[in-house]
Amino acid sequence: MADLQRRLAVLEDREAIRELDARYCRHLDQGQWDELADCFTPDGTFDGLSVVRSRSDLVRFFAGLAGTGLTAFWHHVSNLEITVLAGADEARATSLLWQPCVVDGVAHVAAGRYQDTVTRTPQGWRYQIKQVRFSYFAPLDQGWDQHRFTLDSARAAALLPLPDASGSAAAQTSEHATAPSQPAKPTATRKP
Repeated sequence: MADLQRRLAVLEDREAIRELDARYCRHLDQGQWDELADCFTPDGTFDGLSVVRSRSDLVRFFAGLAGTGLTAFWHHVSNLEITVLAGADEARATSLLWQPCVVDGVAHVAAGRYQDTVTRTPQGWRYQIKQVRFSYFAPLDQGWDQHRFTLDSARAAALLPLPDASGSAAAQTSEHATAPSQPAKPTATRKP
């Protein structure tokens, strides 16, 4: 009977983490910044278009996305793989992101993968780290197949080399691998 209870608890934990992802997407897409920050632990980190830690910085970062030209988005998360660590109040989750969005009035499409570390708190499961790495971020009319990026911050989040002044890809060192503290203004489409 104890094994059945343990298995049931793991299933309940996995479902609660799926619901956390659903709330994260809804709050993000609806601009509910305080509720979005509630999806994180008090010292939680978002690592994507920028690396942001703490509740106040999370609220400020996500509320400021419109100022970078990213004015609308619709997050779709699927293919969740959730591992609840035995004997711990921690889990790992990997999922697929597909995100149609609008950048400076132009329809874009983005996709990537989330790698999350989730912690059980008295309020339920919360993100300790929510990390996204983009596979592509491109104007919809130009397609996604060449892995085009129009946001330098998305390129940085994908850990791709940034172009140098001549337009050719420069080698990226580990110090440039971390996304900038503020999202970059969208630039002209370039192949990485």
